[in-house]
Amino acid sequence: MTTPEGREAAFPDPVAAETRQGPLHRLRTPRRPRFWFEILLIAVSYWTYSLVRNAVPEQRAEALRNADWIWQAERYLGIAFEESLNHAVNSVTWLIIGMNYYYATLHFVVTLGVLVWLYRRHPGRYAATRLVLFATTAVALAGYYLYPLAPPRLMNGGDFIDTVMVHQTWGSMASGDLKHVSNQYAAMPSMHIGWSVWCGLTIFALSRVPWVRVLALLYPALTLVVIVATANHFWLDAVGGLLCLAFGFAVSRVWYGRQPYALPNAVPAQRPDASRGKDVPSARARA
Repeated sequence: MTTPEGREAAFPDPVAAETRQGPLHRLRTPRRPRFWFEILLIAVSYWTYSLVRNAVPEQRAEALRNADWIWQAERYLGIAFEESLNHAVNSVTWLIIGMNYYYATLHFVVTLGVLVWLYRRHPGRYAATRLVLFATTAVALAGYYLYPLAPPRLMNGGDFIDTVMVHQTWGSMASGDLKHVSNQYAAMPSMHIGWSVWCGLTIFALSRVPWVRVLALLYPALTLVVIVATANHFWLDAVGGLLCLAFGFAVSRVWYGRQPYALPNAVPAQRPDASRGKDVPSARARA
């Protein structure tokens, strides 16, 4: 007959085992996110991102030289279609106005919506997927500092149309009165692409509804058309955004040991442990 002590020896307490593995292991173990912490973290992170991005020296002359180089490189590659697309879409008033508002709003609305969806439906994958987004954005800040780039609408000698200015819509932090509080020469990499592809991949990987998965793939494709048609980015800015996103996935993969979508979705319920001053798995979760 096995004694109670024997059963405890055969099945060690997972909390004790976790303690022996150290604080680093606990940090790398997916846990149920706390709502108040996530709201605070996202708010502080975005405030920091905006502060750093706008604090980067504008370096106008260098940004314009880089824009000329990008434009010539795209001509050499045969992909310099931005100006033609910009003029074609601008000729359809309702379409370009819609794209201006798309550019100004969905970048934030959809990204926050996906974060909320992850928090509610995929708690075990939330932290790892959020880390992808944060690492992507962090490395983009380095790009803004190291490679200032003017958007097509600000190029010297170009014939691009600033669609926000022409149609008097609220569509860009770098147009109108808002241009004085936003760095106009932070076009490379494009976080509209980095964030939209993150949203699309996340929904496509985790959703089980076919039409939702199709929309998830269409969203970054349409975003690419919008950022070019409104003359806010070159095609190659989108490539920069994808490279930043690849870096974000690599960071998450190294930290958690697996890609975020491959992590288990279930996380143990937590209960406060007054003696240790932290949360531990509840008895039901350990059973």
